[in-house]
Parts: sequence; C-alpha cells; structure tokens
Amino acid sequence: MAEFKQITHHAGVVLVGQLAVMAFGVTDTVVAGRYSETALAALSVGAAVYISVYVGLMGILQALLPIWAEMHGGQRREEVGPSVRQALYLCGLTIIVGMGALLAPGPMLRATGVPDELQTEVSRYLAVLAWALPPALLFRLFSTLNQGLGHPRLVSVLQLGALLPKVLLSIWLTFGGAGLDPQGAAGCAWATLLVNYALLIVAVYLLRTQRLYLPYRIWAPMESPDWRRIGAFARLGIPAGLAVMVEVTSFTLMALFIARLGTLASASHQIASNVAAILYMVPLALGIATSARVSFWLGAGDALKARGAAYLGIGVSGGIAVGLAIFVMLFSRPLAALYVDQPAIIAMTSGLLTLVALYHLGDAIQAVSVFVLRSYRMVLAPLLIYCLLLWGLGLMGGYQLAFKGVGALEAMQAPNAFWMASAGATALVAVIFLTLLRRVTHAPSGRGNTP
Repeated sequence: MAEFKQITHHAGVVLVGQLAVMAFGVTDTVVAGRYSETALAALSVGAAVYISVYVGLMGILQALLPIWAEMHGGQRREEVGPSVRQALYLCGLTIIVGMGALLAPGPMLRATGVPDELQTEVSRYLAVLAWALPPALLFRLFSTLNQGLGHPRLVSVLQLGALLPKVLLSIWLTFGGAGLDPQGAAGCAWATLLVNYALLIVAVYLLRTQRLYLPYRIWAPMESPDWRRIGAFARLGIPAGLAVMVEVTSFTLMALFIARLGTLASASHQIASNVAAILYMVPLALGIATSARVSFWLGAGDALKARGAAYLGIGVSGGIAVGLAIFVMLFSRPLAALYVDQPAIIAMTSGLLTLVALYHLGDAIQAVSVFVLRSYRMVLAPLLIYCLLLWGLGLMGGYQLAFKGVGALEAMQAPNAFWMASAGATALVAVIFLTLLRRVTHAPSGRGNTP
C-alpha cells in the first residue's frame, strides 16, 4: 500500500504538470481551428514535425532519470551535481541537432507530399519554434532531475502557472489586436517561445536559491567535458531517444500522409491525435513515477521491491486505460465538438476517436513498460521493436490500407486506416514489452552500472 501511494502520488503530481503542457497544444489547436481551417491544417503538420524533433531529443534527456534516481536510492548525493553538469554538455548537443532540423524542414515536407500552399505557413511556424527549442530542452533536464530525486512538485507548479499566459498569448498573437497584425499559426509558436524562456529563467533561479538542491552541489563551476561519462549517457539516452522518436514519428508521418487526403482529413486527424496525446499523459506520468521508484530500489540494492514497483505501475496504468477508453467511446462526438464547430470535421473526428480509444489500451501498457525497461538498462530491444512494429505494421500498414488496399479490400482513402493499423501494432508492442520485462526482472542482474 505504501508503494502504491508513493507511485500514484508521484504520478499525480507529474500528471498535473503534463496536462498543463498538453493544454498548451490543446489551446493552439482550438485557437488555430477558430482562426481558419488552413491554419489548423498548417498547425497539424507543423506541430507533428516539431513534436517529432523535440520529443526524440527530450527522450535522450528523460532517459537519464534512472541514473539520478539510483543515486538518490543509494544515498550518493555528492555524485548528483557533477553528473548533472556533464549532462548539460549532452543537452547542448541535442539543441544544435534540433535547431538544425527545425530551421530546414523543406526536404521532409516535400518528400511526404505536403501541399505547396501549406509549406510556407508550416515553415514560418517551425522557424519560430526552432528558437523555442533550447529553453524547452534545458527545462526538460531540470524536470528529469527533479523526477529522479523524487521531487516533481516544483516542475508541475511551474508548468501549471505557465498555462494562463500561454492561452492569452496564443489568442492575442494568432488573432492580433492592440496594434499587432494577425500571425495565424505562427502566433501560437511565438507564444510557446515566450513561455519556454520564462520557464527556464524561473528554473535557473530555483536551482540557485532553493535549499532542496544544496546537498547535491548542482550549482558549482562547470567541469571540463568527461567524454567517458557523456558517452555512457549517450549509450543510454540515444537509443531511448530514438525509440521515442520512432514512436512519435509514426504519428508525424501519419499526419503528413493524411495531409494528402485534404484539409478535412488533416484537421480531423489533428484533433484525434491531440486527444490520444492527452490520454497518453496518464501512462506517461505513471511511467515516470514507476521508473523513479524501480531505479530507487535498484540503487538501494533491493531487486524484489524494484520488481514489485514495476508491476504495480503497469497494473494501475492498465486499469485506468480501460476507464478512459470507455469514456472516449461514449463521448466521442461531444469531445470533437470541443475543438471545432464545423459539422464535417466533427463527424469525421468522432469516428476516429473510437479507434483512438482502442489504441490507448495497448499504449498505456507499453508506455509504462518501456520506462521500466530503461531502469534495467534495456534500451536497444525496445528501439528495434518500435521500428519493426510502429513504423512497419502501424505506419506502413496504415499507408497500405489508406492508399493501396490489402487483397480484396480497396484503398480506404481515409485517416481511419492509419488508426486501425496503429492500434493493432501498439497492442502487439505491449505484449512483447511485458515478455521482456518478465525476463529482465527475474534475471540475476538486469542493469548496468550507473554512469
């Protein structure tokens, strides 16, 4: 019971912050949808590209959570500060890579067949978000540190406090007013940039002033790069980040392919994927909390308690997923109407949301499982499984169903095809991850040394 309270409390605090961040995306979707259908379509494509870049790079930093959680569990506080400062070098490299990708999206947009009339607006949107990426990744490092040390509250408070400014800025910058011309979808990007820098400034201030961080000696002069340690971070973080990127790009490429079906299909898919992302926040929070507890017990040398925490987190996630899936199925049409008022978009979106509910069942199990597998330093196998199933069966299977047909079944020419294939692929991923987890939690030694 104590472990249940620890995991659910940690997850609840993380969830509040994650939902606040997701509300940023919901705000942008609603604001762009009210502005114009074209702006919503541009936001759908642009957000898909940005999220692919950001979440993949974020995954590299998020994968460091078990390292700091193990130090916390093993009472090795003096090692945290030097470890965090070396992680800043890795964060700097992710920023360079991410900005380069966002400032030159043309080849990706052309290769995936995004209509010419959308490419200019999408490029404007991404050019702004390129400069919003550095504070976003640095704040993610701050967030991961707090989660690893079992203190996620400060991060959630900051994310929740940023919600109202984000909403007001998105409305103003998109629609214009007070002497400012309407910026369209790019207005949402400018609002994100301003909020991200504000969050980073406050995070740096807290690291400098709060007693919570004093025992860890985080605020100290930067050491020279320790390439051995940075390499160890990279060996853990890069496969984990690539796995997250594969997971997200299966959605990104889905959005880009669906753009070929027109603005109606693209706008409907944007809403459906936004709902799926909101649902994902629950297993994401549970995955972070469960991984922190599993790594804590591994650092403390108690493999049995680590195993119990792993299966507890997965069980809670599965139970909640069933309830959320039923809710989405029952209220698919009202949920669609919260985003837009166009009847055609509402009708198509409500059908997609039923498939989203089925997709979430497998997603909730695999999301927590992959976090726990990282605690045991298993990162390459999940990456390969994601590539084969999410890209292969999910994305390419959906493409085949949508545009070419399968056997006697003609091409569906609808976004439903992608969601059907993705739901099946994700369910299979969940089953395989549970099998891997059983193997690694019963192994004599299932994790490597802490970098």
